Amino acid sequence: MNEMLNGIPEFVEAVEAGGFSAAAARMNLSRSAIGKTIARLERRLNVRLFHRTTRMQSLTDEGQAFYERCRRALDEIQSGEAMLESGKREVTGRLRISMPVLFGRRCAVPLLLELARIHPKLELDLSFSDRVVDLFDEGFDLAIRNGVLRDEAGLAARKIAVHRMTLCASPDYLAARGTPQTIADLDNHDLVVYARSGQTKKWTFLQDDGTAGDYYPETRLRLDDLEVLADAAAASMGIAWLPCWLVRDYVHAGKLMPVLNVSSRPVNVYAVWPQAPQLSLKTRAVIDQLAARLPDVMD
Repeated sequence: MNEMLNGIPEFVEAVEAGGFSAAAARMNLSRSAIGKTIARLERRLNVRLFHRTTRMQSLTDEGQAFYERCRRALDEIQSGEAMLESGKREVTGRLRISMPVLFGRRCAVPLLLELARIHPKLELDLSFSDRVVDLFDEGFDLAIRNGVLRDEAGLAARKIAVHRMTLCASPDYLAARGTPQTIADLDNHDLVVYARSGQTKKWTFLQDDGTAGDYYPETRLRLDDLEVLADAAAASMGIAWLPCWLVRDYVHAGKLMPVLNVSSRPVNVYAVWPQAPQLSLKTRAVIDQLAARLPDVMD
């Protein structure tokens, strides 16, 4: 059993860090050590996990499938350790957590409140901001971040969920204007678009061949609040590109319907915290709760 786990943590770290060098830095190992460990793992499995070039490494299809299962296995191991540890000691103390406003309110907070009910001595200070906070200067113990992580010294990170987008519109709008059959058909429809600082955000779809394709929507309605954007789409103002976790309640209520069978490029959600020799029980309890429950909340 121990042999089965050889190389798995290094492999998962290499995927989540974005390369062997970054993984080596996070694990306090040399790049050569990471490379040799993963090479041994590939020989044992008799499969190539990474495409390697002089500049970068990218997962093969087999590597992607193996990573997803390894990540789930490590999550289960960490959750088991946390369960055993929590049986020995109470989860106590104060934890300051920063998170994006709407995502935090809709997805993370219900899970954290559930954890707080289980552990009455756990104190949670929750802060909501869409900017990237400085954990050290602003005194945060943990942050939830969506998308590509910046290279920040002294921080550790763990992928806890995947964020996806979908096209949707109200049933009344589609009845009046028709349902688009292709991405190109969107040119003939009203669109409701997210914009920030005056810049309209492009829509990036995954194409049939697995590559990403960008669509630049033209519209007269630009909003910088996703919840208001969903309300506008539900009010039959046009087709919107929205997070699946936000659309779900509107779909269940019959206010929105998915449009076109397209998906977005997955965007990872991370828990980020200051590196330490050992993760505190309270921090680990929060991260494990989010990693275990967020995927269900966000589907």
